[in-house]
Amino acid sequence: MPNRVAPNLLSWATDIEQGTIEQAARAARLPFVPGHVALMPDAHVGLGATVGSVIPTQGAIIPSAVGVDIGCGMVATETTLTAADLPDSLDALMPLVERRIPAGVGKGHDDPTIDDALDAIGHPHTELSTKQRNTTACQFGTLGSGNHFVEVCLDERDRVWTVLHSGSRGIGNQLATRHIAEAKKLMARYFITLEDPDLAYLVQGTPEFTGYIRDMLWAQRYAMASRARMDTVLSDALFSVVGTGERVRTINCHHNFTEQERHHGKDMWITRKGAIKADVGDHGVIPGSMGTRSYIVRGRGNPSSYNSCSHGAGRRMSRAEARRRLSAESLAEAMTGRTWNADRATALVDEHPEAYKPIDQVMEDQRDLVEVEHTLRQVFNYKG
Repeated sequence: MPNRVAPNLLSWATDIEQGTIEQAARAARLPFVPGHVALMPDAHVGLGATVGSVIPTQGAIIPSAVGVDIGCGMVATETTLTAADLPDSLDALMPLVERRIPAGVGKGHDDPTIDDALDAIGHPHTELSTKQRNTTACQFGTLGSGNHFVEVCLDERDRVWTVLHSGSRGIGNQLATRHIAEAKKLMARYFITLEDPDLAYLVQGTPEFTGYIRDMLWAQRYAMASRARMDTVLSDALFSVVGTGERVRTINCHHNFTEQERHHGKDMWITRKGAIKADVGDHGVIPGSMGTRSYIVRGRGNPSSYNSCSHGAGRRMSRAEARRRLSAESLAEAMTGRTWNADRATALVDEHPEAYKPIDQVMEDQRDLVEVEHTLRQVFNYKG
C-alpha cells in the first residue's frame, strides 16, 4: 500500500532515498499536474524526472520525463520447451545471439534491409538526415548497451521463456534530445523559471507539443517493432540449438512512454518513466537484475497508481559507485550456474545484482498493483 511521502506524492517503495523523494516532489509541484505523482517500488533518481515514477499532466508534457530512450521496454515469449529439452550447456547459443542481435553503443547490422516491419511504423515528424535514416535501419532489431539484455529463463513449471530488454536506440535518443533542448529554449524565451531545468515542458496546442507527440509515438512504435524482431530472432536461435520448439505467447510492453488516458474523471497524459501500464488484465514483464528472478505479471488496475507498476528492480548504486564498490569476482560468483558474458565481467560490474534493489522486496511492495503469474530464473544472460 502506498505512503504519502510529500504533498501530492504517493510512494509504494519501502526502500527509497530522500533525494528520490525530493526530486519527485519537484515534478509533483508543477502547476499542470492535476493529481498526485505515483512512485513505484523501484523508484530512484533520474535526469529531471524520477525513474520509477508515474506523472499525470494536463495541457503539457515534460519530454525528459519520458527520457531519451523513448519506448524502452520488455518482451518475453513463453515456449513449448521445458528444462528437460535444454542441453547441459547453452554455450552454443551465445555466438548465435552475438551475431544475430548486435549489442553495444552505436552498434547495428552490417547489411540492414528495410522490411515490412520497419515500413509499417511510418515516419517521425522530424525529417531525418540520410545518416539518421541509415542508422535507423541499421539499429532496427539491435539491443543497445547499459542494462539492455537477452535472457533464457525457466519458470516455476520448468517451462522455457525468452526475455529481452531494449528501446528505440540512437534515433530515439536523438529525437528526445532535440525536443528536450527545444523545451528548455521555450522556458527561457518566456522567462519561465523551474525548480529543475530538466522539467522543461511543452504546452498542448503548440507546434512544438504536436511535433514531440508525433516523434514520441513514432519512436515507441519503432522500439516495440524492434523488440518483436529480436524476440523472433532469439527464439529461432534457441530452437536451432535445441533442435525443436515453438512459441506459445508473447508479451511486449513499454516502460518509458506517454499516452492519453482517463483517470479520476479527468483526461490526462500519463507519463510512465520506468513504469509499466498495469490495468486489469494487462500483462507485463518485470525483470530483476543479473543473477536474480524476473516476473510475468497481470495488472490489478489500481487507480492510485494510475494503473501502473514497477519496471524492474531499480538501481540503488550509480554505475560509478558500483564500479568502485563491487568486483568482477563477486559478479562471477553471483552468476554461477548460468551461461553469460563471463569474459566481460569487468565491464559488467556496474550491472552487478548488488547495484540494484532486491527484486523480491520490490514485488512485495506492489502486491496491490500486480498479480504474479510466473516467476522466472535465468539460465542464459547476454548483456549489451
